[in-house]
Amino acid sequence: MFVDSHCHLDRLKQGPQALAETLDFARTRGVEHFLCVCVSVKDYDSMLDTVAQFDDVSVSCGVHPLHQDDACTYEELLEKAQRDEVVAIGETGLDYFYSPESKEVQLTSFIDHIKVANETRKPLIIHTRDAREDTINLLRTHKAPHTVGVLHCFTESLEMAQAAIDMGFYISISGIVTFNSADELREVVKAVPLERLLIETDSPWLAPVPHRGKQNQPGYVVEVAEFIAELKGVSVAELARITTENFYTLFSRAKMQAA
Repeated sequence: MFVDSHCHLDRLKQGPQALAETLDFARTRGVEHFLCVCVSVKDYDSMLDTVAQFDDVSVSCGVHPLHQDDACTYEELLEKAQRDEVVAIGETGLDYFYSPESKEVQLTSFIDHIKVANETRKPLIIHTRDAREDTINLLRTHKAPHTVGVLHCFTESLEMAQAAIDMGFYISISGIVTFNSADELREVVKAVPLERLLIETDSPWLAPVPHRGKQNQPGYVVEVAEFIAELKGVSVAELARITTENFYTLFSRAKMQAA
């Protein structure tokens, strides 16, 4: 069985009935759980309304680094993040590729998220692009010893991956790994231990080959798993088993909800 460790079900361009059908399709392919990731605290309640009917969907709470127009205070983030249904904090992080001009706001927001993760003892979901040094340094400086998390949709260097793993973090791989341009990422995936890998779609974006050009969806996490299994020289069943175990180890509250 597979888990889509990072998707944005509220961002899919479809109605409620179509979402149910989309999740049913994923289930028929062996996807047993979905983590719907928040990108704006102000949209958290509407996101929750979208997925509340599905027992196999967990949720996070946070502000994406590219959504700083929706920035919230530390107190607002903490209030929602403390709720029982929230299994993780984020997504948060730094993105200097698309929005270098908002660097200072991003830094403040990221530190707030790390501190909320420390206080709630919930894992961090981190988006990082062209901000390797700052991302790792802020984690080293501000995270509590018990705070762990994942660098999601990873496209950075093996050195960064190893630095995160050394702090207890996981590395999550999306459909980007199937793209022709992703040679460097494929080498990183080969080197990262299976025990530290997660798989995701990041749907509705980044549909893997052979679905490029389509709206991505959680069922396509199977193609991501198949591609990574071939890279790692293991069976798809083994890749699915280990990444699913990794998911529930990291997101222990999701495991309790699934039980």
